[in-house]
Amino acid sequence: MLEEEYELDYFRSKGFSRKVCRSCGSAFWTLNPDRELCGDAPCEPYQFIGEPVFSPHSTNEMREAFLSFFETNDHTRIERYPVAARWRDDIYLTIASIADFQPFVTGGVVPPPANPLTISQPCIRLNDLDAVGRSGRHLTCFEMMAHHAFNTDEEEIYWKDETLELCSDFISSIGGNLDAVTFKEHPWYGGGNAGPSVEVLIGGLEVATLVFMNLGRTKTSDAPTMIDGKDYYPMKLRVVDTGYGLERFVWASKGSPTIYDAVFPDMVSRLMTSAGLEDRLDNEEFTDILSLNAKFAGLIDIRGEKLADLRKKVAASVGVSVPKLEEMIVPIEGIYALCDHTRCLGYMLGDCIVPSNVREGYLARLVLRRSLRMMSELSLDENLADLVLFQMNEIGMNQFEQKEEIIREIIERETAKYDTTISRGKRVVQRVAQSHKKKNEPVPLGEMITLYESHGIPTGLMRDILTEEGAEFDLPDDLDSIIADKHSELEEVAENSEVTRFTDRIASLPPTKKLYYERTCEFEFEGIVLDYFDGYVVLDQSLFYPEGGGQPSDTGTLVTANNVVRVDEVITKNDRILHHIKGGVLKRGERVKGIIDEERRWSLMRHHTGTHLLLKACKEVLGPHVHQAGSQNGIESSRLDIRHYNHITPDEMKRIEIAANHLIMENTPVFIKVEERNRAEQKYGFCLYQGGVPPGKDLRIVQMGTEVQACGGTHCRSSGEVGIIKILRIEHIQDGIERIEFSAGLAAMYAMQHLQDIVNESAGILSVQVEHLPQTVDRFFTEWKERGKMIDEMESRLAEMKLQSLTGDLVNGVEVIIQQVDLPRKELVQVATGIADRKGVALFISTTGGVGVVMGSGDGKIHAGEIVRDICSMLGGKGGGKPALAQGAGQEEAKIAEALLKADELIRAKLHD
Repeated sequence: MLEEEYELDYFRSKGFSRKVCRSCGSAFWTLNPDRELCGDAPCEPYQFIGEPVFSPHSTNEMREAFLSFFETNDHTRIERYPVAARWRDDIYLTIASIADFQPFVTGGVVPPPANPLTISQPCIRLNDLDAVGRSGRHLTCFEMMAHHAFNTDEEEIYWKDETLELCSDFISSIGGNLDAVTFKEHPWYGGGNAGPSVEVLIGGLEVATLVFMNLGRTKTSDAPTMIDGKDYYPMKLRVVDTGYGLERFVWASKGSPTIYDAVFPDMVSRLMTSAGLEDRLDNEEFTDILSLNAKFAGLIDIRGEKLADLRKKVAASVGVSVPKLEEMIVPIEGIYALCDHTRCLGYMLGDCIVPSNVREGYLARLVLRRSLRMMSELSLDENLADLVLFQMNEIGMNQFEQKEEIIREIIERETAKYDTTISRGKRVVQRVAQSHKKKNEPVPLGEMITLYESHGIPTGLMRDILTEEGAEFDLPDDLDSIIADKHSELEEVAENSEVTRFTDRIASLPPTKKLYYERTCEFEFEGIVLDYFDGYVVLDQSLFYPEGGGQPSDTGTLVTANNVVRVDEVITKNDRILHHIKGGVLKRGERVKGIIDEERRWSLMRHHTGTHLLLKACKEVLGPHVHQAGSQNGIESSRLDIRHYNHITPDEMKRIEIAANHLIMENTPVFIKVEERNRAEQKYGFCLYQGGVPPGKDLRIVQMGTEVQACGGTHCRSSGEVGIIKILRIEHIQDGIERIEFSAGLAAMYAMQHLQDIVNESAGILSVQVEHLPQTVDRFFTEWKERGKMIDEMESRLAEMKLQSLTGDLVNGVEVIIQQVDLPRKELVQVATGIADRKGVALFISTTGGVGVVMGSGDGKIHAGEIVRDICSMLGGKGGGKPALAQGAGQEEAKIAEALLKADELIRAKLHD
């Protein structure tokens, strides 16, 4: 960035001077003409520990002081957004206050909810997960207090000078001394945007960052600015993007050894007592070392260095040995991290994230399992659910949508899963360690990451087991952070190549008028052919619904004066609707009459409307955390995938089905309207986005009573038109995701009739009344099992008799029996095993159920698996097994005699060796 970006009237008029830090070389502004350091770590340690730089504030007091200050200065206070970023299709968690307004506000697509505005946004960032508790300052979950202004050429709200003045005035309002503040120049870029920024430092701590976002990657006619090797161009929208760390302000106002002592005093005390460490709080040596550790640990990059090296540096700085340092602070680091993690889980679960193996659920499980691991290491006599709910009550339960009893149930289930993972995972890691020890090679990092991701084995446990097994390995201290980074953003999905190849061809055509929204229950229309190519027709307007949002396209016919063609697929690209036709060719300019397949359209509308009703029913029965994970509508049946922490029980399935049909019987009108995105989000919340995040300024809102979604599909005019919903089956398709398959309307009637036919036919076969079918089936099944046991017993006796009747030749003192015995495989195995048990060798070939080979060996010279492999090969098949017992099969029955002779030859030769 050019130096003039920071040559501001505010700095000059208030007496600030520009300096260059003698340690890091960064430019900064200060009121102190003698200052030589920028005030940032690692240039100088914390100065505020034991000497607060603000007047004392609790978390709630500091948040209110900030928001009230900016309200007084003409900013509108905005309520916080959820920590699950459901309005974004690129990230899972809300990582900054500006993320609330990306991409649509910052991209100029929609206006901001207020301008200027102020907010205190809970954020979650897991990229420094392993530093939490260790550095004294890192948090996974923090509140970013902010004020934002969105400037255009037509309306300038405020820019750099006003932002700096507001910052300085706020610092003064809470007792800060501006003489101690430095404003460090720090060019910012990220997410395709960039701009000059100023880091606000006091007492050696960065408390705020003021970003002036005015550059983007979109090319314009203006001259570019080169940043990090890339060209950035001036944006039409210039955004004041500020972030004030609530917890850091509180910490600096209290001067406590760590940020955790300042933000979580009650939780720290509770956990110290539970861990039996409460005496340390009154130990002067401990508190001195803890304060010094926090001061110097804050100067070190936790992710950039080995933990052992960090310990040495801190120990040397505080004047104790490394073992002494670790003995004193490692348990406390775990307690500090647990304070942070339980609050993070409170926000995650409270905002209805369901732990799973995918998306934001993966990240919630990662934090939850780290918490359980820490509790185990500290031998805490605590329940994780109690700790999480304690944090949520500290925040205020009215801040959260999820119910307390569901949070308890989720954590209990996750704890049980974790225990199972640990017991199974120990054996897996041991096998891996032993395998690489035999090869005299270290365990590769990729394999350790697989153990973590596929088997859920925590890094701490993995490190302990690998060490116990004596394996060589290099496990990064920040592996949790690495994996959290990997799972924090969505993967880009490649666009359908068949659709993209049409882009240039249709670019000059006007957008197709979408009649299916205006005339949902009509099935004929007229239009004009604008283009025809590769079997696709583009019309000026269309009643055909194109595939999208889990709904298949309409089908039907197009009729011209000279032709009738069949429409079998409809797709959309850049607001142009393409109809794939068969049975003829259409010409540009032709007038056509379109006819939609009416029954198909009605069935699709009933199923799509039914999907909304079923989702509402699931929320009523299972809880507010239920979120659509996918859907696919069909003609005869549809499926709805939902995020849920447990398997849906048969009783819950019945209750969901009843609730959905109650909604149908209420015959609630379906209201469809287009609303501006911000207005819709503020009115209905982010549960709008069930099937993904649609682009654009406006949203098409579909509302049935209290069920509201942003949806582009076709729907019935009222819930009553759905007719009936019948759940056909429920399947657990993935950890944390349940699939509900159902039918609606006439399709549901047909499905129920089909089930009734099956019941009637079954009752007829058994010659009983339908109502007696269950107990009759149970009786028959019980009798069948008993008879099966009798048959097994008889076959076992038969095999025993056969075993007693068989005698063979003695070859070098070993009994050898080689015969064709036409018994089932199970009995042959029993006979062969019996002969092996009496130290003999037996090979049998049977033609019962195909050509089969079974061999038992009770002599160490004879490897049954090797013999069977060779014999089966002669018979045109495959076989093998263990030294004592082997089986196989062949195809050439004519070669059985030859195979028996070969077996006899092989066995005799080996016994004579």
